[in-house]
This record gives sequence, C-alpha cells and structure tokens, in this order.
Amino acid sequence: MPPHPKRKHSQGRRNNRRAHDALQPRNLTACSNCGSMRLPHTVCPNCGFYEGREVVEIKKEKKQES
Repeated sequence: MPPHPKRKHSQGRRNNRRAHDALQPRNLTACSNCGSMRLPHTVCPNCGFYEGREVVEIKKEKKQES
C-alpha cells in the first residue's frame, strides 16, 4: 500500500502550486504588409510575408461569376 498524507495540505499551499497553471493570452503583432494579426517571428499566414519580403507564395482563389 502506498503511503498517505498525515495532514491535509492547506488551501494556500494548493493554490500556490496551481499559480502557474493559468493560460496566458497570445502575444500577437500586426503584419507590416497586410496589417493582419500574427504571431511574432513567424511568416504571416494571410499574405506570406516575413520581414518585408515574400517568403511563402499564397494562392488566392478567384471568385466564380455565375
């Protein structure tokens, strides 16, 4: 049988352990080319630009006229 705690941990000790479990909001920056929000140090998923130059070619879908 595994050992069991002799005394109950206080709410303060429990909450101190959980202090770093909260979710943090994402740090977003505006793209210098299109202005959409993106993660820093990553290629913009909207336009494919990074540091002022096109890194990934994004194919744009043409609207079909009916």
